[in-house]
Amino acid sequence: MDKESACRAEIVSVGQDLYVRGHTAGSAGNISARLSDGWLITPTDVCLGRLTPDGIAKVDLDGNWVSGPKPSKTVVLHRKIYEQRPDCNGIIHTHSTHLVALTLGGAYSHEAILPPITPYQVMKIGRVPLIAYERPGSPKAAARVAELATSVQGVMLERLGPVVWGETVTKASDALAELEETARLWLMTNPRPAPLDEEALSDIAETFGIRWN
Repeated sequence: MDKESACRAEIVSVGQDLYVRGHTAGSAGNISARLSDGWLITPTDVCLGRLTPDGIAKVDLDGNWVSGPKPSKTVVLHRKIYEQRPDCNGIIHTHSTHLVALTLGGAYSHEAILPPITPYQVMKIGRVPLIAYERPGSPKAAARVAELATSVQGVMLERLGPVVWGETVTKASDALAELEETARLWLMTNPRPAPLDEEALSDIAETFGIRWN
């Protein structure tokens, strides 16, 4: 199987997994994967749980529509991230319930929507900043994400949901799942849990080489 075919199959598999887990509903969300001559991206207004390999759009390195159905309206956002992160080969955006709920009144701060409350949150996703609301597909939001892309692995779009990137689509999905579960823990605990202290964060950094940035 060539790389493009493998990426199409991976997008279909991850889309189905996100849908089954309840991390996306209806026709919300989008997934992309980098290729040498551009990237693949899910179509606009298509359910991620019902994707097919030939039903995924392809765009060139400048984000121009090459083949397949019409690309997601977030194509500019994806392009900006890929430009800033040469190590990134997969991007996922969902409207995950608990993460969107955080932006409706429960976010920790604009610098980090959640404090570091579990070790795997620190290890899998790290600090996730909040991006102030802009309409879906807004170039203003894409520009703001691009400013932050080199220092974090994901952002939260206010009222819209997370955008997470990684070495592969699968790794981005794993990081998103960890983030959504951490948001669920945060919202279901009262009083809110205390963050991991500096000693614990230093121990994680020393042992695994991962810092809470």
